[in-house]
Amino acid sequence: MGLIRNSGAEPRIIEYLKTPPTQVELVVLLKLMGMAPRALLREKGTPFHDLGLGDPKWSDDELIDAMIVHPILINRPIVVTPLGVKLCRPSEAVLDILVDRQRGVFTKEDGEKVVDEFGNRVPLGG
Repeated sequence: MGLIRNSGAEPRIIEYLKTPPTQVELVVLLKLMGMAPRALLREKGTPFHDLGLGDPKWSDDELIDAMIVHPILINRPIVVTPLGVKLCRPSEAVLDILVDRQRGVFTKEDGEKVVDEFGNRVPLGG
């Protein structure tokens, strides 16, 4: 969210645990991201292993159904802008789809600088 705000935009936040997407909304998001349902599954801190979702027997539709029943399984954040839809992990992936450029320096919580004083993306390891 910090990178979005650093571009001058204010994100509209949807708390997916309180307001989970519908099956249709999730299918549309996956299609727009060009992502298979399995790639959107979150394992840590979820019932992923208890449900056996790592087993390849589960179809895409079944995985989507599991995410609807247990929205904690949906990896996040998913960011939607006029330039596209993306699962923004790592967080700087959001820079690829923001409409406006960064307004200045941005440093992640871990101290990694991702945007310089001119609003330019810092190369990985830079």
